Amino acid sequence: MADVIHIPLWYLPLLVLLPLVALAAAAVWLRRLAHRQSIAGEEPDWSVPPLASEKGDDSMLHRWDVRCKIVTIMIFSFVIASLSHLAPALAAVGISLIVLAISKACLARVLFRLLALAGFLGILAVVMPFTVPAHPGDTLVVFAGLDWLGLNMRGLLLAATIAARAVAIALLMEPLLSTAPLPVTLHGLSRLGVPEMASQMVLLSHRYVHVFRQEARRMSSGMQVRGFRKQTDFETLRIVANFLGMLFVRSFERTERVFEAMRARGYRGRFPEPVKLRIRPADILIAALWMAAAAALITYDRVIL
Repeated sequence: MADVIHIPLWYLPLLVLLPLVALAAAAVWLRRLAHRQSIAGEEPDWSVPPLASEKGDDSMLHRWDVRCKIVTIMIFSFVIASLSHLAPALAAVGISLIVLAISKACLARVLFRLLALAGFLGILAVVMPFTVPAHPGDTLVVFAGLDWLGLNMRGLLLAATIAARAVAIALLMEPLLSTAPLPVTLHGLSRLGVPEMASQMVLLSHRYVHVFRQEARRMSSGMQVRGFRKQTDFETLRIVANFLGMLFVRSFERTERVFEAMRARGYRGRFPEPVKLRIRPADILIAALWMAAAAALITYDRVIL
């Protein structure tokens, strides 16, 4: 039988609404802090924001062979996803924070990644404690005798574990992407067996999605200067449809020009190698240390707890 704790109904807003308010306040604070950390003029018109960090390029992760880095961090992420207890998941968050500090990654981009998870994790933390079925030994918090409105503490613990695992993996993605230029990372993926055409598509998509976004911003600014204001009528729908059609036509024309320019410069289905990859003993040693940390987490999660 589950242990049942009866509390007054007015506790329910405190347990549900206050965490949501705290999460919303934290999200607003993180967004302001992230914008404050962003460099003024970092993304001028027609620019592509680089994934690689412009500072701290002498860290251990920057010198690590990109193939070892990709394989090791991916394996470590799968290990984190397999954890089933809160304590090792929190330990994984600590390891991710240490790696983040070593890589000297951009704090603004890290905060934006966490903001992308905040909504999902907040809903999970509210819904899961009320929907997890009760098992023998669970602790249920029942509000004013309403048995159908029981808060399962095991569900709250599960939600916290899932949130910790998600945060730990999200923190690792920034060191993975920011410690090497994107062409080098994609070249490493190609050397690991990923089709080269897929790598080229990712590289070109990253390049031109920002170009087309800036084009859309310029067109939108021009429409606003000419007096366009969004309203809920058919005229606005017609204008927006024309806007999207013109953006598609310009994007298609630019794509053709870019492809012709690539062929004129000798493109025949392959990009030149950005760097010569070579695995050193130090790369193997770093990977072995990561795998030792992964084994320690699995042992802590499966054996000790």
